[in-house]
Amino acid sequence: MATEVLDLTDDLSRLVDLATGEGAIDELLRRGLEWVSRLAPYDLATIFELDGDALHVRAAKGALATDPVRGHAISLARYPTIREALETRRARAFTDDDHSHGDGDPFDGVLDLPHGHSCMVVPLCAGERRFGVMTLDRTECVRYADQVVQLVEVFGQVLALAIFHAEQKLALDRVHRDTEAHAKALEAELTGDPFGVLESSESPVVKELVRRARQVASTATPVLVLGETGTGKERLARAIHLWSARADKPFVTLNCAAIPENLMESELFGHVRGAFTGAAKDRPGRFQIANRGTLLLDEIGELPPALQAKLLRVLQEGTFEPVGSDRTVKVDVRVLAATHVDLRSAVERGTFREDLYYRIAVFPLSLPPLRDRLEDLPRLCEFILREQAQRTGRRGVRVREDALSRLAAYAFPGNLRELSNLLERATILSGTDGLTAMHFDLPERTRASEPPRDGREVIRASPSESSTIHEGFAGSRSERSDPFAALPMLTLAEMEVRYLRHVLSRTGGRIYGEGGAAEVLDVPPSTLQSRMKKRGVARRG
Repeated sequence: MATEVLDLTDDLSRLVDLATGEGAIDELLRRGLEWVSRLAPYDLATIFELDGDALHVRAAKGALATDPVRGHAISLARYPTIREALETRRARAFTDDDHSHGDGDPFDGVLDLPHGHSCMVVPLCAGERRFGVMTLDRTECVRYADQVVQLVEVFGQVLALAIFHAEQKLALDRVHRDTEAHAKALEAELTGDPFGVLESSESPVVKELVRRARQVASTATPVLVLGETGTGKERLARAIHLWSARADKPFVTLNCAAIPENLMESELFGHVRGAFTGAAKDRPGRFQIANRGTLLLDEIGELPPALQAKLLRVLQEGTFEPVGSDRTVKVDVRVLAATHVDLRSAVERGTFREDLYYRIAVFPLSLPPLRDRLEDLPRLCEFILREQAQRTGRRGVRVREDALSRLAAYAFPGNLRELSNLLERATILSGTDGLTAMHFDLPERTRASEPPRDGREVIRASPSESSTIHEGFAGSRSERSDPFAALPMLTLAEMEVRYLRHVLSRTGGRIYGEGGAAEVLDVPPSTLQSRMKKRGVARRG
């Protein structure tokens, strides 16, 4: 008996594993019929699935399990004893005599069972779900003992629970697949094809960028995507995700500049019920949603300093605690970061942690601005118009040569985002499929009017701008009316050095406190000291 109990315990445990694993329900039913033979001998074991008022054989096992049996079906209206078993949820044992005085044998006309044979009907119910019944038949004319019936009834309850959970899992998997497919379709519609813009490029710079991005995509290394606003940093991040082994897992984005600081921690790491006012239930954060996938932290330079240490821990250990919880959550997330600001300068100013910077900047990728890849302009217009057609319904729109020439002469400070806006506006204004130069209302800013881009920008202040400069910057009256009149052309760095020395001389070299240089310049003292060290400016002299 002890051995039978151990065997039954093992069987029940394996039933649970089947219900929560990848196996199909049919496999669960087959194994269930196999294992019930340890409790009750049979020549035929079947599982009837309830469909409305009919019962159809879903699984059959034993010496009498023939094709006619597997295709058999009965109506509950003809078998009140089976209906009663389902309604009371109690197993019942019968003999042929019981059937002859009742509603007949369920396999009459299908099997030629001997007179007086015994059978058992076991309801399979879990909660409100009535799956059907399990029947056991044997050719011997010996009624199943009450103890055996009770054991099989318990086994039937566990089997019904396993079936219920397996059905729930299959339903959830279907919902998950449908949701994932819908989400990917929406992503493709909203963000476009990340490959087309990148892999079709004729620009040598972009080609090299794609080559390096493909190399790092196969690793788990954090990537820092750099570039001016609108250059397509999210497209590149999405391409890296799709090139990686995590392509079929979630790709989650978070714009660090778009979330209020007091909500950012909950947005990243989630919270538990009651963590703060309004936290009515547990809510997962972006890290939990992106588990086993990729998380893009856009505008990471805007991440509050208090959260930078917590982010560093996730990158190093893969663990964090949701807001209001002391429970450690472990995740496997590949983190990509994007920014259009100089994080090195942010580190020098003390607004961005140096250790976090080196953790996310292991593999930087810099996207060129549109003005540096104008050879791609025709192809970019084609891709963007194709993506917009899914939303606007305007298909087959093309940009003519005269319009391309005019676009190529524009500076595009907003890069791909601005080009997309210009194309959509032109498509709306145009009544034809050909967009000409007259359809593009460009601001008065062309590539010829761009400021120098060699890093040595000069300052040419207007009289109104000059009057706002500190009145003590120059000594003479003429210099005070135009502070730059007596100065040669200066780089920004040279101008910064002169102004720092001037302010420090006026404050007597004092940095901290009221009237100190930091207060005059309206910067934190630590930032001022960092700038002084970088420019080699002493407090005195």
